[in-house]
Amino acid sequence: MNTATANTDSTTTTDQPAPRQLRRSAGDRMLGGVAGGIAQYLNADVTLVRVIIAVLALLNGVGVALYLAAWLLIPEDGEEQSIAAAWIAGRQNRSR
Repeated sequence: MNTATANTDSTTTTDQPAPRQLRRSAGDRMLGGVAGGIAQYLNADVTLVRVIIAVLALLNGVGVALYLAAWLLIPEDGEEQSIAAAWIAGRQNRSR
């Protein structure tokens, strides 16, 4: 009688890429690197992202508000925290 045994010591690996993080671009920037970072995150053309932000800014001003919010809340490449998080942490350290 032929019996086959399964190898239970094998490890399972998944071929899932590491999760991407949204970061402001340090290299592809015109102002704060927001459009470059969004383009890298979405694998899109940076010019397209800049045009969308400009159109939103010209139509109703929402593009300006979104850009400023993203600049404050999205950390730059190589940084651990955003500008807003660093400012809040600094304020908390001063109050102690």
